[in-house]
Amino acid sequence: MSQNPDITSSSNIRAIGQKFRLIGWISFWIQLVLGVVSGVILLLFAISSQRPGSTGNNAGAGFGIFLAICGLVTLGVGIYLAFRYSRLGTQLLSGNPNNRPRKSETIQVLRLGVMVNLVGILLTLLGAQAIVGTLAARAITQTQFIFSPQGNQPFISGLDMFVVQANTNTVMAHFAGLIASLWLLNRISKP
Repeated sequence: MSQNPDITSSSNIRAIGQKFRLIGWISFWIQLVLGVVSGVILLLFAISSQRPGSTGNNAGAGFGIFLAICGLVTLGVGIYLAFRYSRLGTQLLSGNPNNRPRKSETIQVLRLGVMVNLVGILLTLLGAQAIVGTLAARAITQTQFIFSPQGNQPFISGLDMFVVQANTNTVMAHFAGLIASLWLLNRISKP
């Protein structure tokens, strides 16, 4: 016996809609939590680096923090797109076929999600390179000041290391968004 193609396609659309909702919400919350943690850490670093004599007042760290903030802004777009995936899932589950988005529109949103997360990963990794390079240069130059009479040079602080952790969290958030987008794109492209 052959099954009615409308029933099969309807059940397939329902399954895809449920996956969009589930993956959209999982991606949304992972990205949101990691993004908020990274944002708070970078905000604390920005506040503490405004003090006179702070170790965060050099060009390398400043450019790295700028790129890290650009990565966080890009993550904000990725969080919105993850939320949009869950809304697309709800639309796909609609009983009215006129309320469902077209496949081409859905694929376009998923491709945008892939591109946003790739750009975010690039910006955040470039920021991490600048920050880690600055910290490495400071660590190398600190050894000569430890044994000198002027041993008052500031060491690498815990907040400096938290900035590296913030960048790692942001990269992880973008990676989670990228995996969600690619998985949904793969799922929707299956015949």
